[in-house]
Amino acid sequence: MAASELYTKRARVWIPDAEEVWKSAELTKDYKNGDASLQLMLEDETCIEHMLDPKTKNLPYLRNPDILVGENDLTALSYLHEPAILHNLKVRFIDSKLIYTYCGIVLVAINPYETLPIYGTDIINAYSGQNMGDMDPHIFAVAEEAYKQMARDERNQSIIVSGESGAGKTVSAKYAMRYFATVSGSVSEANVEQKVLASNPIMEAIGNAKTTRNDNSSRFGKYIEIGFDNRYRIIGANMRTYLLEKSRVVFQADEERNYHIFYQLCASSHLPEFKALKLSNATDFLYTRQGRSPVIYGVDDTKELSSTRNAFTLLGINDKNQMGLFQVLAAILHLGNVEFKDKDSDSSFIPPNNRHLTAFCELVGVTYQDMAQWLCHRKLKTATETYIKTLPRLQATNARDALSKHIYAKLFNWIVEHVNKALITNIKQHSFIGVLDIYGFETFEINSFEQFCINYANEKLQQQFNMHVFKLEQEEYMREQIPWTLIDFYDNQPCINLIEAKMGVLDLLDEECKMPKGSDDSWAQKLYNTHLKTCSLFQKPRMSNRAFIIQHFADKVEYQCEGFLAKNKDTVNEEQINVLKASKFDLLVELFRDEEKATSPTGQMPGAGGRTRLSVKPEKSRAQTTSKEHKKTVGCQFRNSLQMLMETLNATTPHYVRCIKPNDFKLAFSFDPKRAVQQLRACGVLETIRISAAGFPSRWTYQEFFSRYRVLMKQKDVLSDKKLTCKNVLEKLVQDQDKYQFGKTKIFFRAGQVAYLEKLRADKLRVACIRIQKTIRCWLARKKYLRQRSAAITIQRFTRGYQARCLVKFMRRTQAATTIQKYQRMCVEKKRYRQKQAAALAMQTILRAYMARQTYQGLLRNHRAVIIQKRVRGWLARCWYKRCLSSIVYLQCCMRRMKARRELKKLKIEARSVEHFKKLNRGMENKIMQLQRKVDEQTRENRVVNEKLNGLENSYTLESERMRTELGRLRGFEEEAKNKTNQVTSLLEELERLRKELSSTQQEKKTIEDWAQKYRDEMEKMVAELKDQNGLLKTEKNDLNRMIQEQSQQMTEKMTRAIVQETQQLETDLNEERSRYQNLLTEHLRLEEKYDDLKEVMALSSNVAKPGHRRTDSTHSSNESEYTYNSEYAEMEEGSRAAEDVTRGIDTSLTLKLQKRLTELEQEKQSLRNELENKEDQFQRARARDDAEFKKARGAELEYESLKRQELESENKKLKHNLAEMRQSLLGNAATGSGAPGSPPYKVLLDQLNSSCEELEVRKEEVLILRSQLVSQKEAMQHKETMTEPSGYVEDVSKLKDTDEIKQAYVGLKDTNRSPRFMRNPLDVGDLLSRLRSLAPDFHKLNEDGELWLVNQGLKETIRLLESQLQAQRRGYDNEIESLRGELQNVKEENNRQQQLLAQNLQLPPEARIEASLQHEITRLTNENLEIMADDPTASREARVIILRRMVDLMEQLEKQDRTIRKLKKQLKVYSKRIGEMGAGQAEGQTSPGQMVDEPIHPVNIPRREKDFQGMLEYKKEDELKLVKNLILELKPRGVAVNLIPGLPAYVLFMCLRHADYVNDDQKVRTLLTSTINSIKKILKKRGDDFETVSFWLANTCRFLHCLKQYSGDEAFMKHNTSRQNEHCLSNFDLAEYRQVISDLAIQIYQQLIKCMENILQPMIVSGMLEHETIQGVSGVKPTGLRKRTSSIADEGTYTLDSILRQLNAFHSTMCQHGTDPELIKQVVKQQFYIIGAVTLNNLLLRKDMCSWSKGMQIRYNVSQLEEWLRDKGLMVCGAKETLEPLIQAAQLLQVKKKTDEDAEAICSMCLALTTAQIVKVLNLYTPVNEFEERVSVAFIRTIQTRLRDRCESLQLLMDTKMIYPVTFPFNPSSLALETIQIPGSLNLAFLTRV
Repeated sequence: MAASELYTKRARVWIPDAEEVWKSAELTKDYKNGDASLQLMLEDETCIEHMLDPKTKNLPYLRNPDILVGENDLTALSYLHEPAILHNLKVRFIDSKLIYTYCGIVLVAINPYETLPIYGTDIINAYSGQNMGDMDPHIFAVAEEAYKQMARDERNQSIIVSGESGAGKTVSAKYAMRYFATVSGSVSEANVEQKVLASNPIMEAIGNAKTTRNDNSSRFGKYIEIGFDNRYRIIGANMRTYLLEKSRVVFQADEERNYHIFYQLCASSHLPEFKALKLSNATDFLYTRQGRSPVIYGVDDTKELSSTRNAFTLLGINDKNQMGLFQVLAAILHLGNVEFKDKDSDSSFIPPNNRHLTAFCELVGVTYQDMAQWLCHRKLKTATETYIKTLPRLQATNARDALSKHIYAKLFNWIVEHVNKALITNIKQHSFIGVLDIYGFETFEINSFEQFCINYANEKLQQQFNMHVFKLEQEEYMREQIPWTLIDFYDNQPCINLIEAKMGVLDLLDEECKMPKGSDDSWAQKLYNTHLKTCSLFQKPRMSNRAFIIQHFADKVEYQCEGFLAKNKDTVNEEQINVLKASKFDLLVELFRDEEKATSPTGQMPGAGGRTRLSVKPEKSRAQTTSKEHKKTVGCQFRNSLQMLMETLNATTPHYVRCIKPNDFKLAFSFDPKRAVQQLRACGVLETIRISAAGFPSRWTYQEFFSRYRVLMKQKDVLSDKKLTCKNVLEKLVQDQDKYQFGKTKIFFRAGQVAYLEKLRADKLRVACIRIQKTIRCWLARKKYLRQRSAAITIQRFTRGYQARCLVKFMRRTQAATTIQKYQRMCVEKKRYRQKQAAALAMQTILRAYMARQTYQGLLRNHRAVIIQKRVRGWLARCWYKRCLSSIVYLQCCMRRMKARRELKKLKIEARSVEHFKKLNRGMENKIMQLQRKVDEQTRENRVVNEKLNGLENSYTLESERMRTELGRLRGFEEEAKNKTNQVTSLLEELERLRKELSSTQQEKKTIEDWAQKYRDEMEKMVAELKDQNGLLKTEKNDLNRMIQEQSQQMTEKMTRAIVQETQQLETDLNEERSRYQNLLTEHLRLEEKYDDLKEVMALSSNVAKPGHRRTDSTHSSNESEYTYNSEYAEMEEGSRAAEDVTRGIDTSLTLKLQKRLTELEQEKQSLRNELENKEDQFQRARARDDAEFKKARGAELEYESLKRQELESENKKLKHNLAEMRQSLLGNAATGSGAPGSPPYKVLLDQLNSSCEELEVRKEEVLILRSQLVSQKEAMQHKETMTEPSGYVEDVSKLKDTDEIKQAYVGLKDTNRSPRFMRNPLDVGDLLSRLRSLAPDFHKLNEDGELWLVNQGLKETIRLLESQLQAQRRGYDNEIESLRGELQNVKEENNRQQQLLAQNLQLPPEARIEASLQHEITRLTNENLEIMADDPTASREARVIILRRMVDLMEQLEKQDRTIRKLKKQLKVYSKRIGEMGAGQAEGQTSPGQMVDEPIHPVNIPRREKDFQGMLEYKKEDELKLVKNLILELKPRGVAVNLIPGLPAYVLFMCLRHADYVNDDQKVRTLLTSTINSIKKILKKRGDDFETVSFWLANTCRFLHCLKQYSGDEAFMKHNTSRQNEHCLSNFDLAEYRQVISDLAIQIYQQLIKCMENILQPMIVSGMLEHETIQGVSGVKPTGLRKRTSSIADEGTYTLDSILRQLNAFHSTMCQHGTDPELIKQVVKQQFYIIGAVTLNNLLLRKDMCSWSKGMQIRYNVSQLEEWLRDKGLMVCGAKETLEPLIQAAQLLQVKKKTDEDAEAICSMCLALTTAQIVKVLNLYTPVNEFEERVSVAFIRTIQTRLRDRCESLQLLMDTKMIYPVTFPFNPSSLALETIQIPGSLNLAFLTRV
């Protein structure tokens, strides 16, 4: 492609710049071949002319399109060169706040100098299991790739972390190890992963220090091998260290510190345990004050030391050794403060009693004289003699420093060795992942031996890196079958040969060290002579003869030769070492134990002190040994260790992390381009880019290319074969065939070709946009014109209309004026006429009204008299008829009821006596036949008695008719007598007097009317004024009412909001509590499974199997503890092992844990025993208390009766007193005539008197009843001791604690004993007297209109009617009282007899009880028949019926009490058995502890049912295993769900449980439930990954739980039952505790179901919701980098949104087929949608390529499809849609405008479900797919952060995908009748018997 095609106008290029390294510019003129310069415009719009190099004519680098800027992978850039790499890293780091970027196989990590929330556990979980190219770059992605390749390829891995000091190498390595520890876990309980992480604070304390570039710089290299077993769990680790910077111990530059551990000790010197170290402030010691920066901002050294000590403890270094370490470190500090003074020019001395030397000697346990001697002297040896030489002050100081460095190096090695011992394991290592944290390439102003070794190591690592990159490129080309040529890349083997080859730098250095008079100058001359002319990479500085220059791969480095020999030799005075070896301090002796083998530690970096190293021992053999060891210099050791490291790395698959330091001032998110470019050149990133650019760096799959560049194709170019389509298009677009290659699955492009294609695509889209803009603008202009034209026409229309309306208005007003005049005149005349007419009509009206009233009064009197006569006669006739009819009906009913009850009783007796005992005892048939004959005789006798009874009834009917006739005759006489007593004459006289008064009143009336008219006028005026005031008051009132209403409404709304908030808070608290409980349950189940696994391991590891009793963990439920303590039938064959044999193959920690668990179980057992004893004591106390209360109740009962008698007597006296007062009042009013026998007051008084008499008689009867009750209670008191519980009456009385309660009870009893007919409207005596007294004065007022006589007549008729009703009620009441009194007495007698009979029967054996009961029934029937014949037939029949009904009720009550007693005994038996099993561990005898052998059993009246199927299934004890096996363990859910009714196993199990309850077998109930629960757990453990199995057993477990509730007998669960279902309720056992256990099991199954669904949905979610293009062509595919090609999974899944919907349909249909509760399905769907939303959002937050406008549209469309699915299934109200709200808002955030403050406000109000961190993350990740989109500015993001800073929310970035909503199981009763269930033969349950 010609340059003129790319370097056109508006093309952007990079030009060099002194400050920014590279600067962007834009061409203002097309470039033509031959031009010497380019016309450019900078970003600040400055125009410049850029001159081209006349020799090379190289054009400046082209800039990538904006849509490629900020890519995750640098290899995805179209133009691969230095400025593009630098700019991409800067944009990601500064604008997007992203510190990680891929560069092919390298992860570039830029140190942000700020703590970022991207390393939490949620981020680790998000990256776990993901492909490397699917997520944004991260250190966790590299760690996951290494872990995955280790598991997939079974090859060891290495992560090489490099970079210069301060770049973040240590932190990156630490996070990688944290990832491995979190993801893999440990294989044992030893917490190996925690130990691996605990090694970090230790190594940082002893190996890290503050430098000018880094506050926590690692001053050594380390390689940590993390070992894994065959299941890829961490089992241990091993650490190798390289080049410890020992010189830092004795010297630090300005603004630097020594190793952290020294400052931590000084900061903690105030602690009591450190007093003996004699430490003080760090500025008091020479070794810690030289850098003049003893404090690091934000770091607490005291807390850091505490963390270090905790890490030591975790790694097994005890407190004694820790204090020993601190003692040695303190001794080093004291040694550094030892000062020397000159004695002369060749000697020096230490002043006597030097306190620091004294402290040093005390701490290390050596003598002061020896150490002072050899600090100032040294021993020299010649061939013949050995002598001691003094040291000058400078040499003595160097010897002291050399000793300090040597001690610290030994201590460092000792710590590393012990850390490795703590991390090592005895489990076989299957593979490992190595993490190499090593220094990067270094170059300073003065470079010495340390920099030389570091750069040598980096040369070796760079060579290995280059070979690995080249190998990957070659493999990629071969895999895609691309023809390739050898790529020319930089090979640094010549530089490595210069350093390590024969006669190389290191070889010459070692040779010079062997020379007796070797020096740095002579060594430099040898280097010049050997390499200056032969090697181009070696150079000599112009101005120096003691330095040399080596051309490294990164840059030229000038090394100063001074100090090379001394550092390479690394000598120390051996006499000082011998003094330390003779120490009494054990730890110090241990440090120098191996000194004889090697004086210099392996791989340690030398310092600057010491000149010679000679042996102290004169023996020859020892001298030869040490001489050989001394030949191994530091350089040689480092070369050997480096060679071993390279061999290890070459044997593993490497992963590279290059750490970049963005600036030298440790500023957060500040980017210095100069420093960054230096490091990019040094770390090999640019070399990776160069290798990629030399081949085909841009690579697209055919589908990606087609999707991206479909816009460049014509319709005819699109073929069905995408590969052929891409080939045809490329041949047209790119003419040069060498610019691209077609592979098997991808298209490979040369550098710049993608940019060219993007340019073509942008041009095509720009043309299309212009066309669209043209059309839109035309449409807008035309629309504007049409709108203006329409507006003009409208204005004209309205103007003309206004003028016309004005004319019409004038004409209308003229006509209206004429009309008004006409009608006004007419109105005046009409008003005058109407006044005259009204006056005439008023006069006529008054006259005619008077005449009409006179006529009307006469007619009305006649009419009322007729009506009264008619009504009274009709009422009398109806009363007589109703009485006759009710009597006849009542007799018929009594007869029929008597016959029906007799028949019912006969049937019951036959059912209870004959058939039942016939089945029980076949030998009693003869007796029964005899009894049957007797019953027949009794029946015949009853028939005769009935005939006699009918005759008596006929005679009674005739007598009733005669009495009724007599009663009618007497009533007639009474009415005549009353009519005669009327006061007709007096009333007529009174009427005449009233007429006279009326005439005088009319005259007065006229006078009053005149006065009233005047008064009315005045009042009208006053009323008008009052109305005005009233109007004002009303207005004020309305205002006040409105204000009150508003305030009330506000208060109501406020209260409503408060209530809603409180309700929501309570619901939230409830859900949190439920969630915590279910989480605890999950943790418990996890521990239980772990315990089961350990049991299996123990069983496998044991050699000899011994039988024993196996126990599992106790749970939160006592009932669960019960069933877990029992031997499990489903696992009986597995057996148990003894503890001694089991613990042989288990480590100590597990044994200790088991012993601890055993101790806890023993304590729990003892506590349960104590609890049982307490329960027994409480039972005894309760029994004694009940006896006392019973005695108290007897006294209270007597007190109650006496109080009742007193109350009756006082009330009787009160009634007599009231009667006397009424009589006196009646006599006093007799003179006025109102007390006449026919007057209304007389009637009222008579009514009240009769009521009082009736009340008196009732009180007398109550007294008689109470006396009879007292007698009967005294008689029954003898039998109360033998009853199961006291009678209901005694219980009620015993509950009355004091006198007030007894009085209240008596008042209630008195009210119930009164007849409701009497007490309907009670009349008070005082009220009656007041009415009588006030009657006379008001009489005249009442008779003003002459209507008193009419009222009097009406009252007479009413009184007669009430009297007749009163008499009828009185007679009925008397009859009812007599019958009730007789019934009560009979019932009491019958009750006493029954109690005596019951007490006698209880003493008999079971066989004799049956015969006695039968004999008693026969005797009772005979007595009743005799009583019927002897007594009055009607009364006896009624009494007998009532007595029988009461007896039946008592028998039913007795049955209920008996069932209650049995239930309580069974519960006591269960508790006793549980305690017995816990204490003895064995099953007790056949007799249950809760029931005594000799305890009498009360007989229960069991009604006999028909032989229909009762919904129970019976099985034998030995068939229980078969039942569980066939119904649970071997059942196939698919077949059952399709062919049988839902929940069939649950129904079958419950019917078996019902039978066990029916036969009252508690052991069978317990074992059945235990086996069921354990079998379900077992099948879930075995097939827990099968969704159908888990769903099937979730549905059946819930159905079984609902059955236990529905048939429990609790009223709350029986509301929806049929009567037949209520008969199937459990009768003997309360399984409430087992319901809790089964509910917990259902929670476990639900959580397992959620995990199954999550495992199935997890691979589909990201692909279906994010990656798949549901709307084709909306989102454009951007170029992808190398990471997408080297993913662990080569081919991604083809899941789409339809796949997710199909899977959701499968889940839903499966659960519906299994009969899962609808409410539970809603909760499952809600959880499914939460998982989909959370996983999608988390991936969106971690993938920059997914944050675009088009992807937001795709997500919203996908969410709408999910909502449509919910709507189709009727699940819109289940809360699933709300779980997708964060994802919906994130998609909306991708699509809204993101520019102005209004947009920011809209975003803040819209994204309420997203946290601030999530909103900012999405905005930072937002990436334009097309060049027409714009990036989000940094200022806009800061505006968002400012607006959202007041939010109170979690700082967590990702959603918790492991969160499970708390589940509830709402009660869902079944309408299916148990007796209708049929068991198919396919279940192999033929051994079950239907009952």
